[in-house]
Amino acid sequence: MISKTTPANGMLRAKIALAVMAIAIFSATSDARAMKIQEITSPGGIKAWLVEEHSVPLMALRYAFRGGSSQDPEGKPGVANFLTSMLDEGAGEMRAAEFQSKLDELAIRMQSSASRDAFSGSFQTLTVNREEAVKLLRMALNEPRFDNDAVERMRTSISTGIVFDSKDPDKIASREWFRIAFEGHPYARSVKGSRESVAAISGEDLSAFRKRNFAKDNLKIAVVGDINAKELGVLLDEVFGALPEKADIKEVAQVVPKNGPIRKVIKMDVPQSVAQFGHGGINRKDKDFIPAYVLNYILGGGGFSSRLTEEVREKRGLAYSVYSYVYPYVHASIYFGGVATKNEGIAESLKVIRDELRRMAEHGPTLEELVDAQQYLTGSYALRFDTSTKIASQLLWIQVEELGIEYVDKRNGLIDAITIDDIKRVAKKLLKPDSLIVTIVGRPSNIADEG
Repeated sequence: MISKTTPANGMLRAKIALAVMAIAIFSATSDARAMKIQEITSPGGIKAWLVEEHSVPLMALRYAFRGGSSQDPEGKPGVANFLTSMLDEGAGEMRAAEFQSKLDELAIRMQSSASRDAFSGSFQTLTVNREEAVKLLRMALNEPRFDNDAVERMRTSISTGIVFDSKDPDKIASREWFRIAFEGHPYARSVKGSRESVAAISGEDLSAFRKRNFAKDNLKIAVVGDINAKELGVLLDEVFGALPEKADIKEVAQVVPKNGPIRKVIKMDVPQSVAQFGHGGINRKDKDFIPAYVLNYILGGGGFSSRLTEEVREKRGLAYSVYSYVYPYVHASIYFGGVATKNEGIAESLKVIRDELRRMAEHGPTLEELVDAQQYLTGSYALRFDTSTKIASQLLWIQVEELGIEYVDKRNGLIDAITIDDIKRVAKKLLKPDSLIVTIVGRPSNIADEG
């Protein structure tokens, strides 16, 4: 997604509208299970999940098309990401300035983003402006212009961002990790592409990607706010009804990250080194994913309460921040983490991390750690549903991950059902401290490439 500037008077209107959006907190759904999620089908056959909330005059819509940057043309990584910047750069008969002025005038929020597996968008409008706003969304998805001046302006913006990323140690370490872990697979490519690939992307490439990927069978939608099921059915057909029935997306192979130990050092003159580490994870639909998620909260996902923070930061003062997470992609899954510290401390930090992973794999967490994690993760779940935009986002990704409409009701029970034996078994299954891929950016002392 590319940030866009707007005129001062438009910014004032947008800020007022955003203030209204910011207070759209659903006290009635402070318990996520209290929400009524409707699965509706439009007259034209388009499905969506809807949560009605009529106390605030706002509608939030999130959508996603499966595919993302894994569908970028061979030799042209960055097309999906480029397209995210173009959907508000003119559509139908409206060129970019006129289109963005109208968005501004109506205080509409329209944004797009691309990940490895999906092209997603968010759309928010006040009820009073909904009819006009929906027309703009329809035009953006069905009739984007790709005018040469707009394409070149966004090309410059994206290329500038890539230059900045090339000087960011964290981004360099992450890019290199994925290149090594998924060599030969679309996941190895940068979502943004390179300066060279972005320079070669044309308006025709953007149009072709949209036509192949934007289709009804490839689409998930979540809507929250001041709209009823009948009204939403009409809206869905207006916005998405003209899309092709079937997407023309290429098959992407399932893949397992390369097995370590592999260590790659990228020299960079910075006062501290950044390291990212990881290996294969557990798929989202695997029965062990929820135990792995809870395990990771205890190990490295729980911030200052996690074991890695305790061992690396609190006991030894080696780093301010250390983290880990389990992340399931559509075609792979990873266990991944990172740490940053002074150049002379990175080797010791990585040793401490490996030792803690090994300890957790061999012995698992304590019962007290498990109970604390369960209480936090179930108690904080409602915070994901305290605004219309958060609810729409959660419902969208539950659909994308094919977890079922009942998942909101089931999720906390799945976490509470985990036993200490479950989590110890999954710790042995997940954690492979001797198989890590590690990428380091900086001038680390006493450490070199491996594998």
